Amino acid sequence: MKKEYIPFVDKLIDLAIAEDIGDGDHTSLASIPRSATGRMHLLVKEAGIIAGVEVARMVFRRLDPSVGLEVLIPDGTPVGVGDIVFNVQGRVQTLLQSERIVLNIMQRMTGVATETARYVRLVEGTGCRILDTRKTTPGARVLDKMAVRLGGGENHRMGLFDMILLKDNHIDFAGGIVPAIRGVREYLANHNLDLPIEVEVRTLDDIDRVFEEGGRIDRIMLDNFDLELTRRAVAKIDSRVEIESSGGIRYETLRDYAECGVDFISVGALTHQIKSVDLSLKAEK
Repeated sequence: MKKEYIPFVDKLIDLAIAEDIGDGDHTSLASIPRSATGRMHLLVKEAGIIAGVEVARMVFRRLDPSVGLEVLIPDGTPVGVGDIVFNVQGRVQTLLQSERIVLNIMQRMTGVATETARYVRLVEGTGCRILDTRKTTPGARVLDKMAVRLGGGENHRMGLFDMILLKDNHIDFAGGIVPAIRGVREYLANHNLDLPIEVEVRTLDDIDRVFEEGGRIDRIMLDNFDLELTRRAVAKIDSRVEIESSGGIRYETLRDYAECGVDFISVGALTHQIKSVDLSLKAEK
């Protein structure tokens, strides 16, 4: 787990505990003696790429540092029906309080990692890399981003704070690509910031405007370009900057775009059109 992700994960776990446990898991408190200890295992009920094991460890330890976790299958590993991912033992009340939080996190993360792996496999051998987007569950973006990496994809910016991305609305409000880029360079210089700069283009002529001012631009995003326009754009850019394709790219056309020579394809579906993978925490009697 990236160090910069940990504060986001910590806050998310705190919120998950607050919304699920509140002032107490009264069912477990009423029916299970506080001193009772037990053991559970995480059972895979659907094939995929397992993700969220290390976040589950953080959940268990947040509720009770004495809980013991034995990981059998680490994050990022393909799993099949019937596999046991980990064993966990400790106070039964803690295990029951953790159950739904852990499953909610891991089922979604495993779904994202599994979907990402499908896209990554499709572009193997092309040199193109699959990126996520900011189309994530509010408050839970860090988990989606972690899961994408576990599925073999790469992360685009985390948020609005760690990259300059001049999209169509920025460009239109700024009065065009050239004034938008000028404004960015002035802003970065005035605030002593060194952030990567990406510019979205909508036409081949826009590419010329990006390079009109000179200076550093790190990446150009081709927005809703068809395959022929993408090929022409790649030739026009001629390896001067990285190239990202985005918008209107379906699973069925993904490899065709990758074979145009782009460096990245960003796919919103990795995080906003996924199916959670069925997992279960089972008590061992």
